Amino acid sequence: MRFGMFYELQMPKPWGPDAEYNTLWQAVEQVTYAEEMGFEHVWLVEHHFLTEFAHSSAPEVTLAIMAERTSKMRLGFGVVLSPVHHPLHVAARVATLDIFSNGRVDVGVGRTKGPYQITPFGADVSQTQSMMTEMLDCLPKMWTQEVFSHEGKHWSIPPREVIPKPIQKPHPPLWMACTQEDTFRMAGDLGLGCLVNTLGGTDKTRSLIDAYYDAIKHAKPVGHFLNKQVVASTIGFCDENGKKAIEKGADVASWYLNQSKQRFALEWAGVDPDGVPPEYQFYVSGGAVRGGGPSQDPQQQSAPSQDDLLAGGGYCVGNPDDCIRVIEEFESMGVDEVMPIFQAGHATHKEVMNSIKLFGKYVIPHFQQKDQKSIPTAGK
Repeated sequence: MRFGMFYELQMPKPWGPDAEYNTLWQAVEQVTYAEEMGFEHVWLVEHHFLTEFAHSSAPEVTLAIMAERTSKMRLGFGVVLSPVHHPLHVAARVATLDIFSNGRVDVGVGRTKGPYQITPFGADVSQTQSMMTEMLDCLPKMWTQEVFSHEGKHWSIPPREVIPKPIQKPHPPLWMACTQEDTFRMAGDLGLGCLVNTLGGTDKTRSLIDAYYDAIKHAKPVGHFLNKQVVASTIGFCDENGKKAIEKGADVASWYLNQSKQRFALEWAGVDPDGVPPEYQFYVSGGAVRGGGPSQDPQQQSAPSQDDLLAGGGYCVGNPDDCIRVIEEFESMGVDEVMPIFQAGHATHKEVMNSIKLFGKYVIPHFQQKDQKSIPTAGK
């Protein structure tokens, strides 16, 4: 089991005059400290126009600052919004960051959960899936071919030397954000790593991860190698005082999920549900758009009670022992890395730093010792 952190750069109101400045620079401080405490990965979303919920609109810039202040931490795009970028831009920015970080970049791709974030860029929601797969077809070739050209549905690129090239050979690992079963299977079919949110509950998450591992058995990798890995994000809050951790964790999770519901209402505001493309029906069936039963999307679930948090269910909240218990459940599903969202809701910078400290002192060593015990000795 490896440990990372996931950032959306959340900023609950009310704000002071330096709110964005403090949020971004505190995240850099948190990541720098996390590397000292044994964390191996940081992932940043790319979101646009989602006030309070996510102020991470230029992750390549933030990751570059984090790269300069760390030496081992891997730097993950979690994810590039493929419908709003030209593949040439993505290839160049990833390769440049890979050079400056000495080969520490991971690249996830996604397409957003609705039109709100992408239509201002001129993107058509009905084309997002094909744009994502076409970008995946382009990127490995841009990074490995001396001269690249492409004639596709969305982009026509004449022969050009795409520079610079990344340090990692043959290219940085590729990942996909997965929410519905179809995308879990697509990630497996394409030989991509799987980025999953666990807030739908452990039973549901387990079945989706099983679908990914089933599909990847017969993968035809879009890149030059198979990236068979699962990384799971979840709300994270750890404190020595278990009661305090559960109380504050419930507050953080409630804010996060309530904001998520507002986000999805915003994403599909004014859109006729009957005109939603088939691949997006997963998000709008029930929930904010149709006003029916609960949505299938994990981020549109009801906020957990304190009893729910004590039972686990996909939330990494509590004292160090509680967090270990939840992560062991993830481990049993086939999760290779957990990336808690410590910087969420009204969690203060001091509380985030304390969660990082406790993970580094107790949680990460627990799994390191387990890993060491599982290594066969010579002759066995």
